[in-house]
Amino acid sequence: MLRTLATLLLALTPAPTPASLQWIPCPGDKIGMECADLKVPADWRKPDGRTITLKVGRLKATGRSEGSVLIAYGGPGGPGIALTQRSAESWAGLRRRMELLTWDTRGYGEQFQGLSTGLPCVWTRIPLSPVPRDDAEFGRLAAANRGYAETCRNKDPELFANMSSADHARDMEAIRRATGGAKLNYYGASYAGFYGQAYARLFPGKVRTMALDGTWNHSAADWSTELAAMARTNEQFAARYFAWKGGGSARQWQSLISNADRTPIPAKSVPGVAYNGRDLQDLFLGLSRGGPPAWGKLAKAIDGARRGDASGFVPERGGRYPDQLTGVTECTDWPRPADRAALTAEVNRLRKLAPSTGEAGTLAAGTLACTGWPAGVTNPPAPLPKGLPPFLGSGAWGESDAVQRVVNQVPGSALVRHEGPGHTLYASNPCARAHIDRYLTDATLPPSPETEC
Repeated sequence: MLRTLATLLLALTPAPTPASLQWIPCPGDKIGMECADLKVPADWRKPDGRTITLKVGRLKATGRSEGSVLIAYGGPGGPGIALTQRSAESWAGLRRRMELLTWDTRGYGEQFQGLSTGLPCVWTRIPLSPVPRDDAEFGRLAAANRGYAETCRNKDPELFANMSSADHARDMEAIRRATGGAKLNYYGASYAGFYGQAYARLFPGKVRTMALDGTWNHSAADWSTELAAMARTNEQFAARYFAWKGGGSARQWQSLISNADRTPIPAKSVPGVAYNGRDLQDLFLGLSRGGPPAWGKLAKAIDGARRGDASGFVPERGGRYPDQLTGVTECTDWPRPADRAALTAEVNRLRKLAPSTGEAGTLAAGTLACTGWPAGVTNPPAPLPKGLPPFLGSGAWGESDAVQRVVNQVPGSALVRHEGPGHTLYASNPCARAHIDRYLTDATLPPSPETEC
């Protein structure tokens, strides 16, 4: 009750009134983008305390401007200014009528060369942790994660503690107010969909349009149910591959991962590398998501592993083992098991629901890196409020299912679905881009609640 009241009071706290933004050419600009500095509180609960700087970017409309659209690319931490400069051509249609706004999110300056105030540290990719088998392993995992995080936290504890998607959403509100105060038009890709969902919870009366592209559901009433939905979606990727391959492939694969859990399978092309069953499930999922163009390679990799050589699963670039980049935003957004017993029960449940992929690719695996984290979950998932205007969701295989669970909470919303592989649709799918542009400009949804592109 106290937490709920505190959250409500924070939502009602007015943002400081920003001064007029001073627009100048962005650093290294080659496309006519202007930038401005916006001061916001490091901790939104202390509006009169320390401030940090958000670097905001603007591309003016090429025709008569009818408003603005705020754009974010996820990551978290993707530098909005640099990414918009690189992808300016894809936004040409929207710019005929709308001004584009974006920003570099707080905290990720050094990590992604963002221009806003950043944490003075760089996160590296780390192998996914195995599920602890006993309390001693759970304790060691928590201690290792805490030590890893403290190296960064100690350099700026206040900013470290205020990096959730809700903090990014409050920054969005400050940008909205500083750029004229009209209701928000928002396009959020990938993880930036979490920012949009947080904004909708905090400022529902300020939303005009909300386009969520290739994101996940951070608005679930029950997180355990959402984890199960993630696992079922991943099992669908496996089912598509097995239907293509045929011949009892699912049974053979499940036998292979069971054997690998008992005796890891070496990748003979890389001395010292061997994969257990969970490693293989993660690597399998990555290839199966690629659709038919990747399935031939996957079939060869499985055949090799069955003969005792898992070299076909070794990634061509990056780490040799399934890994992830876990930072402060994720660990403040995602619920995590309180103890090993809760973690074990959740993992066992997901493995029963998805025998081919298990917990791979779900946030039950992702939150292993948050165990022992020195900051709590300050922005837990919660349902969207009533009274929001219709949303537009979009996504390819898997992502469309997740974003549909978000937009279904908002009456009158619609979904653009691509029945194929991919991550986000706007940049790569002209059909989806046309629907999203029309929605952001005219607030007009596709004629059908579900549209295939």
